[in-house]
Amino acid sequence: MARHAELHGRLAELLGDALIHVVDHAGETSVTVVRERLVECVTALRDAEDLRFNQLTDICGADYPDRAERFEVVVQLLSMAKNLRLRVKTATDGAAPVPSLTGVFANAGWYERETWDCFGVMFAGNPDMRRILTDYGFEGHPFRKDFPLTGHVELRWSEEHKRVVYEPVRLAQDFRSFDFLSPWDGTDYVLPGDEKAGQ
Repeated sequence: MARHAELHGRLAELLGDALIHVVDHAGETSVTVVRERLVECVTALRDAEDLRFNQLTDICGADYPDRAERFEVVVQLLSMAKNLRLRVKTATDGAAPVPSLTGVFANAGWYERETWDCFGVMFAGNPDMRRILTDYGFEGHPFRKDFPLTGHVELRWSEEHKRVVYEPVRLAQDFRSFDFLSPWDGTDYVLPGDEKAGQ
């Protein structure tokens, strides 16, 4: 526990007023920083001799539609020298770009492309913001919570055209009725096997 308190103090000292808050969960530390100062913060974490978070292991996104800044960008850092992991978070509304970390870590470019492709979060300063997982003609960003599960278009092989063709999604089911409730949300029915829980 003393190690976490010591790390919290050092992070507060190093990041200063760019630090919004620090949280420990499941044995790992997460810091939330001001979006405009992300590059400054990650550079400081990399270059600090007593921390040496000099490996970028991932950049990903998360979508929280109820928040004003609905997209969270999560940067995962590793210090092999100190045997520490650190999660650095920042937020955007989707319109404001997040500063690119390509000048700090060369491998950031691919992770940022993936985050843009899946969530639509732009990274200012990334020299190659092309799709990386979805097809070039893909519409939208599939990891957003408001993206339809069926997608917007479907593709199939056309014998007539001898190529893959894209068509608007047409669902074969005329009547689809879902209650959108899971057993944990409280339904009027008992799933098979649940009757044993009350015994």
